[in-house]
Order: sequence, then structure tokens, then C-alpha cells
Amino acid sequence: MIDFLIIGGGIAGLSTGARLSAFGKVAVLEAEDALGYHASGRSAALFEESYGPPSVVALNRASAGFLHEGGYLTPRGLMMVANASQQEAFDRDVSDLSMQVISNSDAVSRVPILNPEVLSHAAISDAAFDIDTDRLMQDFARTIRRNDGEVLTKNRVTSLKKHKNWVVDGQHRYEARLVINAAGPWVDEVAALAGIAPVGISPKRRSMARIPAPGGYDVRDWPMMLGAGEGWYAKPDAGSLIVSPSEATPVPPHDAYADDMILAEGLARYEEMMTEPVTRLEANWAGLRSFTPDGTLVLGPEPSEPTFIWSAGQGGYGFQTSPAASKLVADLVTGATSDLDADSVNALKPCRFR
Repeated sequence: MIDFLIIGGGIAGLSTGARLSAFGKVAVLEAEDALGYHASGRSAALFEESYGPPSVVALNRASAGFLHEGGYLTPRGLMMVANASQQEAFDRDVSDLSMQVISNSDAVSRVPILNPEVLSHAAISDAAFDIDTDRLMQDFARTIRRNDGEVLTKNRVTSLKKHKNWVVDGQHRYEARLVINAAGPWVDEVAALAGIAPVGISPKRRSMARIPAPGGYDVRDWPMMLGAGEGWYAKPDAGSLIVSPSEATPVPPHDAYADDMILAEGLARYEEMMTEPVTRLEANWAGLRSFTPDGTLVLGPEPSEPTFIWSAGQGGYGFQTSPAASKLVADLVTGATSDLDADSVNALKPCRFR
């Protein structure tokens, strides 16, 4: 008998488990061989406080202190670039992300492979940071274990029934007071096992490739680059560049892989802005980002069964919202007053879909 059984060992499940482990016995069950195997292990790993819809921005801001004080953030910077035909998208993105417009020469001084003959608009945000995603997940897992909880891989849930308590079958049988559904793209399937109506999660594929450092440059201090309208992004990573077409293609939940045609189109959009061509790929992969119908997270008890808790729909915001999102779930479960404003809390609750 445990208090909180959490289905899903990505950033949502681990952060929520760490918060709830202060209030009772926690077990986190991850179906795969490793924690963070799917979306969490394939994240762009950037913290940008202004990125996302209003309720996500509220979570970002509430998470900033935890991430800064914990040493999980390293300065990166975010640069928006556009050609002459993209001014409308550029202006909208700059406003949404509270960026500062800079000269083309300033942009080229920061990223010397930008093509001055194509570059027409540029902007920068210095308030963008790399997230040490692995350490963040491991620290949450350590907190659970330190509080006598369990974090188990290779534990796929096969049955989920409510009697007096929840009876959960997989590799082992558990009985739990509350179940937290943090299964990423599979949350609606988990809900179906429990006899709970889905919230309409849509997994969306995003392809990525790692390319060698262009032109032999040292890219470690370059900002992350974003094409206007999110047509592509490029981010330094371990001496190379990760380039993505930034697609959001709805797909069934599965172990995602890159779409070669979409990846090629995205690399072409990236190359258009650069003087250095892409000559080879070091690796490619894809991740699934899971979105609710209104594009923001769903956090808290299910109205039809308050012992079934949602922690889902993180989209591309999972890591940067995780400290505040997990705290909100814990607050809603324990009856504590949230630090978030009431409008943001209501925008995140499952009742908005019922």
C-alpha cells in the first residue's frame, strides 16, 4: 500500500514524485528501460521565460528561482533571424518573446556563419539558458528515493482499477490511494485503462539532427538560433549543432524517429541563412511533444474521480515549467494554497475539458 503511484518516469513524473514524496510514500513506474526515454530525453533543453501561452509563462516565472538557485541553468542566449520576406513573423515573434532587435552586423559578430546577403532582421534575448536536464531529472529521482520512495524502470502498467483504492498491475501489483498520470503521449491510454475520459492529448513529432561544427568554428558560445515563425532552430550541443525543422506533426504515441523529408526541408531553411552548407549528419532522432486541445498543461485531480491526478500536456515546456507545475500538482492534491494566480491555476485544471 502506497500513497502516490506515478505512471511515467519523464520530467513530469519525477518532479511530481519529488514534490509528493514529502507527503507520503511514492512509487514512480516507467515502462521503458531508462528514465526520460521519450520526450524528456529528446528535449531542446532551453529555459526562456517568455516562451509559451500565458499559463505556461506563469509557470516559467514561478520555476525560474528553483532552476537558477539549483544551478541547473547556464547562459545561452536566443537569437531570432529572418530574411526579407519574413518581417511579419519576425515582428510577432520578437514581441511574443520580448526580444531586442539588433543590427545585422551585430548578429554576424555573434554567429559568424550567418549570411549577410540573406539576413534581413535579427533580434536577441540574453535571458535564455541551457537546462541541465539530466541532473534535474536525477535530482528529482534522488529526492524520491531519499524520502523512501521507489523509482522503477521496465514497469509497464497493464491494468488500473479503482476499488476502495487503486489496484495497479504491471511487473508487480500495487495498491495506491492516488494515481498520477504522467505518461506523456500515452496519458489518454492510461486514462482509458482507469475508465477515465481522455482529455484529447495530441502527440506531435519533432525531428532533429546533429551536424558537425560549421566551418570548424568553436560554437560553444553561440546563442541558440531560431528562424522567424519557428521554421527551424539550431542550438550548440557538445561542440556540434543540433538543427531541427521545428515541425509539429500529429502522430500516434510511439518511439519516434526522424522524418527524412521533413528533416531535409528544415535543414534547407537553416542553410538558406548560413554561409556554411550542411555536409553530413552525425546523428538524427525525433521526440514527441504532447499537447492538450488548448495548448497548455493539464494539472490536478480529475473532476469525475479526484483520486486520479493529471500531470500532462507539457508540449515543449516540460523542463522549464517542471518546478512550478509539480508544486501546483502537490498543492492541488494536498489542499495547499498555490503561489500562482487564480486565473493561471484555473487555466491548467482538468475541469476545463469537462
